[in-house]
Amino acid sequence: MTTILLIEDHIGILENTAELLELEGYRVIKAKNGKEGLKELASFIPDLIICDLLMPEMDGLTLLAMLGKHPDYKKIPFIFFSAKAEKMDIKKGLDLGADDYLVKPLELEDLLASIKKCLRRKKLS
Repeated sequence: MTTILLIEDHIGILENTAELLELEGYRVIKAKNGKEGLKELASFIPDLIICDLLMPEMDGLTLLAMLGKHPDYKKIPFIFFSAKAEKMDIKKGLDLGADDYLVKPLELEDLLASIKKCLRRKKLS
């Protein structure tokens, strides 16, 4: 079963997104911020990370930069999932190594398509 680490500080979005992904057959591990997500990574390596951009304690950009320095973590597909829709934010996220950047709110089909694309790309590498 594919495991996704979902990092989101808004509890309603975290719970709803996790539930929708679980209904699609994914195992979802939840974290409320980048710091919590990093702790989860010490226990297991997920197949994919979906992460909000702006969060307390550690934001998504800081987390992605930290993951890029770790040989095991930098290979994990990473999707930003944020309400920030400015081109500069999207460019910065992708330049840091994110595989995709999705703007909230979005349709479940768009999220699922991004997940499948990132997982397919991971298998090919």
